[in-house]
Amino acid sequence: MLATIVAEAQLNLPLKKQLDSIYRTDQLYRDYLSSIENGTVMDSLSTAFRVTKEDLPALLWTKQNEIDRNNLSLVERLFSKYGYPGKTLVGTPTNEAAWFVIQHSPAIETYYPRIRQAGRQNEIPWYLVAMMQDRLLSQQGKPQLYGTQVLCYPPKEKPDHAECFVWLVKKPMGVNKRRRKAGFPNSVEENATQLGVHYKVLTRRQVKKLYETPQE
Repeated sequence: MLATIVAEAQLNLPLKKQLDSIYRTDQLYRDYLSSIENGTVMDSLSTAFRVTKEDLPALLWTKQNEIDRNNLSLVERLFSKYGYPGKTLVGTPTNEAAWFVIQHSPAIETYYPRIRQAGRQNEIPWYLVAMMQDRLLSQQGKPQLYGTQVLCYPPKEKPDHAECFVWLVKKPMGVNKRRRKAGFPNSVEENATQLGVHYKVLTRRQVKKLYETPQE
């Protein structure tokens, strides 16, 4: 108990407060969009934002993207001043706030080494490092390691419809072992179900055959 009180007293509380605020805005419109995907509050949100239900998702993403740009600028300045603001500096779960900002930004390739270092120093959970590594690999068109990333492309048979699937996984027979080692609480199959898709092992050839994917 005393050790916990001492640790909390050593936190940078103004920085913690700033990062808590950044995290709230990072999730603000994403929470609304998640509610829409789950089939709830569509009517009330469209009324509140004075747009049609058809135009609502695009409006919410526009607002969230603006927040994301501002948050990235803030976090970059914090990196310059403090390095990664991890558990030692701001406690948990505030230590994850900067991770979310980078994960939702176009700057993953730039800052992934810093995130990986924070994970190695136990400043953030290692499974977050693994998730960012998966996102970086998928953005580069490479197979991911932990099966965390779901991508959506139009099937060639239905070009006007987006279909989502777990992006290619390297050495898929070992994916759940890698997930356990990284600290994920569930299997790749369970994670896919939570994301609303069915996990299926795919090869690059199958993806190219089934989906209209961007040119590599």
